[in-house]
This record gives sequence, C-alpha cells and structure tokens, in this order.
Amino acid sequence: MNSSRDAVNRYEIPGELQQLLLDFTVCCLVERPCSLVDFAADYFAQLRQRRQQQQQQQQQQQQQQPAALAVASAHGNGHGPESDDSMLTDDSDEPSPASLANRFNRRKSVFAESYDPEGDDDEGEKVVYPKSDQQRHRLSEAVKNIFLFRPLDQDQMQDVLDAMFERIVDSDDYVIRQGDDGDNFYVIDRGTFHIYVASDTETSPRLVGRYEGSGSFGELALMYNMPRAATVQAMSQGSLWAMDRTTFRRIILKTACKKRKMYENLLETVPMLRTLTPYERMNVADALNPRSFDSDACVIRQGDVADGMYFVEAGTVRITVVGENGVEVEVNQVTKGSYFGELALVTHRPRAASAYCVGPVRLAFLDVEAFERLMGPCMNVMKRNIDGYEDQLIRIFGSRMNMSDFR
Repeated sequence: MNSSRDAVNRYEIPGELQQLLLDFTVCCLVERPCSLVDFAADYFAQLRQRRQQQQQQQQQQQQQQPAALAVASAHGNGHGPESDDSMLTDDSDEPSPASLANRFNRRKSVFAESYDPEGDDDEGEKVVYPKSDQQRHRLSEAVKNIFLFRPLDQDQMQDVLDAMFERIVDSDDYVIRQGDDGDNFYVIDRGTFHIYVASDTETSPRLVGRYEGSGSFGELALMYNMPRAATVQAMSQGSLWAMDRTTFRRIILKTACKKRKMYENLLETVPMLRTLTPYERMNVADALNPRSFDSDACVIRQGDVADGMYFVEAGTVRITVVGENGVEVEVNQVTKGSYFGELALVTHRPRAASAYCVGPVRLAFLDVEAFERLMGPCMNVMKRNIDGYEDQLIRIFGSRMNMSDFR
C-alpha cells in the first residue's frame, strides 16, 4: 500500500509545470522558430535570468522595508490591502497592463467543466449565422490556410463557415484578455493586432507578436480547458470571424479525435509501421490529412517533385512507369492499408512512377516535412523496399535503366 502511495507522489505533476509549458507553447506558436531546440534553450535561459533579477530586487526591497515602514508610520500613511478598484486606470474602466498581470497570477484555473470528445455522442444543434455571398467569400479566404481546419472534409468545412460570425473591432479594442475564460476562437479577416503576455517576473505585459491582416488565435484556451494565455488588442479598425466554444469543440476537437482514431486503425494495418511505437504511430496519425480523388485521377506523376507520401484509406490505386520506349506500363496496384509515394522522399529524387485512381479513392496524405520528422524509425524498411522496386522493373523492362533516371 505504501509503495503505491510512493509511486503516486513520485509522478505528481508540479503545479507550476502546466502554466510554464502553456506559456512556452504560446511563444512557440507566435514566434514560429526554425529551430525549436535553440528557441527553447534561449527562452528558458532568459526566463531564468528574469527570475534571478526579480529575486535580487525582492531582497533589496526587503532590506529597505523597515525604513520605509518607519517613514510611513511617522506620516500616518499606512494602507490596508489593495482593493480591486486599484486595477482600474484613472480615466478608463479598462484594466491597466499591470493589473492584467496581477489578475492572471491570482487566477490560475477557471473552467470547471472538462470535455471528452470520445465520450460526446451528442452532435448538438447545428449553428448557422446567415451571410451574404461577399461575406462567405471573405470568410472562405480567411480560413483556407488555417492549420486547425486542414483535417476537415468538405461538409465539415461548410459547418465551419456556417458557424462563424463576424465581429467588427476599433483601434485599442481588447479582443481577448490574459486570464479570462475562453469564449471564442478567432480568425482575422482584416486589421492589425498585437499580442501581449504578462508573467510573474515582469511588471507589465510584454509584446510578443503581432498579426497583420491574417492569422487565427484563441484556440489554446478552448482546446486545453485553460484561461486565456495572452492578451490580444486591436491596433487598428478591423474585422474578425468568431466561433463559440461549444461549436469549436464539437467541430474541431471531435473531428480531430475521430480522425486520429480512424487513422490509427488504418496505420495499424500497414506492416511497415510496426516498427513504430504506439506514441509514434499516434503522431503520424495526427499529421495525416484526408484527400479524395475521382476515378482515373492522377495522384502523382512520374518526374514531378515529391511533396509527400500517401496511405490508401479506401479504393484502389494503380502504379505505372514509363519505359525507355515511352510506353506507360502498370507495375502494381495498391489497396487499403498500402502506401505509395515514399520512394522519392527516401531517395530525395523526383517521382519514379505515376499513380492513378481505379474508381473513387480516399487517401491519407503525409507531407514531406512530417515524413522527415516522424518516419525515421521506418526508413530502413523503406530503403529495403527499393530493391524490390528495382527487381520488379527488371522483370518488366529488362534493365534498371528506368529506375536509375530518378535516383
């Protein structure tokens, strides 16, 4: 019994860790560093330096405190605890920057409810905000490059467009405030917005980034059931598209959960991926994006630059190679659980074959950056498969000539 308690205590998560990682995540999303490791090293080194400076200042203040108390007592100016009214500036009902930091430090967790996308079987009532054709076009342009929407299919994207409403802002308006409850997810249509983060080690919020006419924010509080991790303020007149928390969770989080489960099941049928751990396979599943093709559509073309590889979710794809005589010959067919397009990524050469759909096909696409980041443990398996491709080409064309053109 005691050993069980010791194990629980040993793996208890420190209270500061969640906030520390959340702040770091916000900075990563804002700064988008090329090297995450270098960025993390600089970030935590600066954080440590700021905290050391703060400790030194506190020590100096403690040394000066007796004299200050004596002066205050002599003049009769002692005061009680600071009231919440001091959070307001003299000429506005808006909280001052320093008060935002104080409020956030006092208020570490505000959401009582949690959300389990796997256990939520209630689709809820579909939310629709009427829009003009012009508004719908603007919204479509604003969301087309939003990373969170990439896994959505066409019907789900229509639900997103229906569920978002427009919010007009003026210069100096606060869109979200650090420490507040997360109510909406926002996509920028137009305008300039500044991002501020307050911390325990700084007297006023720090400008950490800006948006110029595009981008999105507000998803962290909704996804991780946390207070707002930053303040976003409009620097000009602008327009935002907003989606409420309930709809965001139903469309984005439930879809992401279903997608992960579906692709995890698909990847479990791929023999090559048996070398991956369950955690690595889950990361691959999260990186996959759905793509649908009609019958006879060309998915990849021989000689093109490779942008990623494909896993077959449903349907059949035929693989063809153009021989030395210029005739295109079918060399293979792949079905559910199979994959193609990895050869060019392994060899860093143009596509060595073409792929055509035999009837309608659903595929899961893994882009080249995710491939290089996630598929390292499978690389030896894929390299061994190259020999099999070459042997197949020798049987069809009588030489390796065609293959060597692309290696």
